[in-house]
Amino acid sequence: MRKTVSPKVVLCDLDGVVWLAHQPIPGSVKAIESLREAGIRVVFVTNNSFSTYDEQVAALGSIGIAAEGDIVTSAMSAATAMKSHWRVLVCGGRGLIEEISRVTDKVVVAYNEPMAQGPFDAVVVGFHREFNYQVLADALTAVRGGAVLIGSNDDPTYPTPNGPIPGGGSILAAIEKASGVVPVVTGKPYEPMAQLVRDVCGDVSPDDMVMVGDRSDTDGGFARILGARFAMVLSGVMASADGVDVDIVAADLSAVAEILLQE
Repeated sequence: MRKTVSPKVVLCDLDGVVWLAHQPIPGSVKAIESLREAGIRVVFVTNNSFSTYDEQVAALGSIGIAAEGDIVTSAMSAATAMKSHWRVLVCGGRGLIEEISRVTDKVVVAYNEPMAQGPFDAVVVGFHREFNYQVLADALTAVRGGAVLIGSNDDPTYPTPNGPIPGGGSILAAIEKASGVVPVVTGKPYEPMAQLVRDVCGDVSPDDMVMVGDRSDTDGGFARILGARFAMVLSGVMASADGVDVDIVAADLSAVAEILLQE
């Protein structure tokens, strides 16, 4: 039976939990403040690979949440799959470009250099609005030429105040379908992201962690890989927890925090 005492760490998704397109969900900022005041560390674990680390810190800071040292992104997880000598075709946003560039200086951004000549060692994919037919064609050519296909995440949609929009997983699926190659995915709920979280949290046991998210497949699956409890909120992608393996279900982060602080 899972322990029901207050956790030492709350792993908190961002999109659909803290905010929608950087617009705070009511009560979320106060909930994080309350958890921290109770001595619980809050670590933000996001599949957003588009924004840079500093942009994430600044965006959270703008709504009153300090986050330096407490953010793990799927772009960071994708970088762990890189090697320093690799030439990489990046089909993704600023955050993914930045993290891959920390590992190798042989980075080609697909939409900035269309029809770039190979060979490439890897094609790395994340959410970006510049995706078009030429990017798809160039990614296909690189993968068929021997490049490893890596996805920062495989989330099919991304929550916004006006409803979901296609996510990085939809872009990855197009490249997978065209190339016939199954990608390596590094973000939630996969092991590379889990290892990053373990590194950030140090010697905290998974029994002392709770993963708060709005997707049963991504966030719930991530909780299972870690061995942590899963608290699902209904403020993002999913409107119901019916049929979901979940430890806590609540309307939003504020309600989850209230439950955890009563344990």
